[in-house]
Amino acid sequence: MIDTLVHVLLVLALPPLLPGVIARTKAAFAGRNGPPLLQGYFDLAKLLRKGSILPEGSGWVFLAGPVAGVAAPLFASLLLPFGGHSAPVSFAGDMILFAYLFALARFFTAAAALDTGSAFEGMGAAREVAFSCLAEPALFFGFVALARISGSLSLSTMLGAGPGWVTAGAPLVLVAASWAVVLLAENCRIPFDDPNTHLELTMIHEVMVLDHGGPAFGLVLYGASVKLFVLSALFLRVVVPFSAVDPGLDWVAFVAGILLVAIAIGVVESVMARLKLVKVPQLLVGACLLSAFGMLLLAR
Repeated sequence: MIDTLVHVLLVLALPPLLPGVIARTKAAFAGRNGPPLLQGYFDLAKLLRKGSILPEGSGWVFLAGPVAGVAAPLFASLLLPFGGHSAPVSFAGDMILFAYLFALARFFTAAAALDTGSAFEGMGAAREVAFSCLAEPALFFGFVALARISGSLSLSTMLGAGPGWVTAGAPLVLVAASWAVVLLAENCRIPFDDPNTHLELTMIHEVMVLDHGGPAFGLVLYGASVKLFVLSALFLRVVVPFSAVDPGLDWVAFVAGILLVAIAIGVVESVMARLKLVKVPQLLVGACLLSAFGMLLLAR
């Protein structure tokens, strides 16, 4: 019961900190002070106090996008084990539900963008959906490889601490590399997208939410940070096998690991430029091949 409570509290409270860690890391590379680490919380509090203006002609779909963008990753987090602890909700095949909860959030976000009737937002929705078609196979190939190693179709067992790195180190390296690419792509980070850009012709995710404001835009930002937190936890669990020897230290190690992933994202964004749009599918296909090769190495 205590582990479940800590699990839920971390999911609800920690995600807005991650964009602040990334921004401070990028600022340190640029020789600047950067925004406060808690800037994400300040932004959410400010947006929730504002009023809302809906685009002319938009309906309930426009408002359903931000709601689904928060609800889907929050529910997906319940299927994922944090640290060395089991997931609050676990059953055989939950990995499929985990992946398609994010697909559901993406569908509603794209539908909300199309509901505005804006050509720019429709362009961003088309890019988002097209790139996700290449990112999802990489995620599923990794799940298949982990299922082969663990002999289970449940995320709690698949991602459990075990002899995976001893018996299947090479496939796990390939899966981890592939999921690192998926982590950046799904969260619209450099080199796939620049969350700080303001040029509509090159935007992907940000252009889909140009007409959202006030509490709706606050939900968009919070949902994006929760998604970053959950996918970072998934990546971390593969790279660092946790074992709950001491539950308290295990939670501390998990939080430290999540912050290190955020710092690593900030480093990547500081040393790399954004790819041309025509190069993005090539990198995503490469990520798919890495996971597929990892899966094939286990086929015997």
